[in-house]
Amino acid sequence: MKILTFSTLFPNAAKPHHGIFTETTLRHQLATGEIQARVVAPIPWFPFPGQRFGEYGTFAMAPLTEERIGVEVYHPRYPVIPKLGANLTPMSLALAARGVMGRLLDEGFDFDLIDAHYFYPDGVAAVLLGKYFNKPVIVSALGTDINLIMRRRIPGRMIRWAGEHAAGMITVCDALRNEMLRFGMDPARITTLRNGVDLDLFKPLDRSAARTALGMEHFTLLSVGHLAAHKGHASIISALPRIPDARLVIVGSGPDRRHLTALAHAEGVADRVTLAGAMTQEQLRTYYSAADALVLASSREGWANVLLEAMACGTRVIASNVGGTPEVVRGPVAGVLMAGNSACAVVDGVRELRSRDPQAGATRAYAEQFSWEDTTRGQIRLFRQAARAVQPVTIRQPLQAHASNGHRAEQ
Repeated sequence: MKILTFSTLFPNAAKPHHGIFTETTLRHQLATGEIQARVVAPIPWFPFPGQRFGEYGTFAMAPLTEERIGVEVYHPRYPVIPKLGANLTPMSLALAARGVMGRLLDEGFDFDLIDAHYFYPDGVAAVLLGKYFNKPVIVSALGTDINLIMRRRIPGRMIRWAGEHAAGMITVCDALRNEMLRFGMDPARITTLRNGVDLDLFKPLDRSAARTALGMEHFTLLSVGHLAAHKGHASIISALPRIPDARLVIVGSGPDRRHLTALAHAEGVADRVTLAGAMTQEQLRTYYSAADALVLASSREGWANVLLEAMACGTRVIASNVGGTPEVVRGPVAGVLMAGNSACAVVDGVRELRSRDPQAGATRAYAEQFSWEDTTRGQIRLFRQAARAVQPVTIRQPLQAHASNGHRAEQ
């Protein structure tokens, strides 16, 4: 079976950590030996490549084509008008990708299906392209696309339209599925297939050796994620004055780095906070194995992969009770669910975790129930069902016609 993976959330040579979970999903699909794949991962157009121009400049450094995990990856550029052009992005994405996809078909890669990740704008663009090329589309909802973007008037309409015209939809947790149902989407066409964890990559290392290698001598909390407000890193920093023996390592990059640095100084804990930057998954494994706990103080989440990664390394977690997190943290062996994501909640969560005896082996065993095998099988089963259901057509309508028809249908 031939699939085309479509998402703006996919790693590239310039940003190798960007959307790593989408690449991981594809890698496990390929490991079954049942599919061939190509990836179309559009990148925002920007005229000045270089890290000194921020995120857009870094994206501009990515090649037009590259090979990752043995698969050809294409990075067509699409125009972006920050804020003002958000409602136009699905169409600009589709127009940017159309030429690449047409060439793939002309060169003999007659893909059976488009596997799109993230509902807006990616999923909407994928459905437009699916109609244009007469290919079924499976769209995966990941978190913010449903928890936040779907609440906006025009994007919400487009998401519902895409859901009606997709061959099927996947959510990574039941919490997202329930939110989609609340917005009137068809329950019969939504399947929950939670992300798994790579148990071969994320596994316990010798804790003493890991701590020595990283220079960890004190009780150490780890926070992993994009440096953005909703990830809650600030709450953990603000909790440190009330956990005087603790150190905090924050792994990730993003726009809040300066704010978090300033906050650590303001709270008087700058000497106990390390902003370690972005890391490879292999590097993260060492940090997970060395830390005393992973803290995830997010205000919203879909399915947080970092929770399972830490647990697979034998490290318990302290996490806010949002999104799909209660579906991951189900009992003391996994860790602690906080009542909120405030600094006080973090303090209480750390206190509760420390009152229990650590059980690294039991935590690892708990994580082992979340392997990728069942998830990947479920994805391929949906792919085959969607491909069998497609009907042949002989006339291809302009891409814009599908967009306008979809817009009228939502009025």
